[in-house]
Amino acid sequence: MRAYIVDKIGSPFREAEIPQPRPAAHEVLVQVCASGLNPLDSKIRAGKAEHAKQPLPATLGIDMAGIVAEVGAGVTKFKPGDEVFGMVGGVGGRQGTLAEFVAAEAALLAHKPKLLTMKEAAALPLAAITAWEGLVDRAAVQPGQNVLVHAGAGGVGYVATQIALARGARVFATVSEDKKSVVEEAGATAIGRQTPLENYLAEHTQGEGFDIVFDTVGGAVLDASFAAVRRYTGHVVSALGWGTHSLAPLSFRGATYSGVFTLFPLLSGSQLERHGNILKEVAALADRRQLKPLLAKETFRLAALDQAYDAITGGILGKVVVEHESCSHENDSHKG
Repeated sequence: MRAYIVDKIGSPFREAEIPQPRPAAHEVLVQVCASGLNPLDSKIRAGKAEHAKQPLPATLGIDMAGIVAEVGAGVTKFKPGDEVFGMVGGVGGRQGTLAEFVAAEAALLAHKPKLLTMKEAAALPLAAITAWEGLVDRAAVQPGQNVLVHAGAGGVGYVATQIALARGARVFATVSEDKKSVVEEAGATAIGRQTPLENYLAEHTQGEGFDIVFDTVGGAVLDASFAAVRRYTGHVVSALGWGTHSLAPLSFRGATYSGVFTLFPLLSGSQLERHGNILKEVAALADRRQLKPLLAKETFRLAALDQAYDAITGGILGKVVVEHESCSHENDSHKG
């Protein structure tokens, strides 16, 4: 089959013929129709993501949507022809999704949302799983809570904003001035990212702090999150809490903190069903029209992979998705 390989750190993609995988027991062979790209994909290619444990040369690509071509022994919830999506490769030595086919554990997959196109579905897995683990699994977001999402127009932040709204929370999202309309149209209150902390705490929480603060940026933004959370009952969640931080502001507020490490099941081979179960919930939200990814306006094909990866780091608005011309799915442009 055709695949796209990065031979060494920072090198361009190379088209190659590699053996088509066969599904082992409890695995599914998927014909890839679209590959969603994330900042992590770009970091792996640039050699700046040691935690992803993806040695080069490799076929990259973490997220995908596609059609089940074959199922291995013991697979009962999928059959050939089913449309699926998931976060299945590109880390931990796993073959990535920038290929015609990928073999993945059935536990990692869910049926594609009926109301989303392949391109839209491929944009969701990593971002949606991260957002769900943070807001639902860690912080247990509840109706009526005040939730602050940092970088609400980003890949994870935009999905997190919609999940929190769907669960009945009031959502506030920090964004650059030119992206305020993005989160406002989703139903959140926009906060300019240069707004002083004490100003937005006073305006939106009467100085009490937010019930949940979801940091998707790390660094100084995580430090600010510790000071923005409600005393005693507040909870801070971070998807990028990998630096060295003082816990004093959080401790003085008597609040709590959780980290999210979305790659763990892929790297360990353990608890894979967590991803599939979350994506089932995500698909249900999408089919209730409560969740939809923000896509980049540009269309990218496999022949333009280098440009697609450059776009990830170039400040593009919306998720970058690469469409696979060889996929045999029907035209689904009517959906959405």
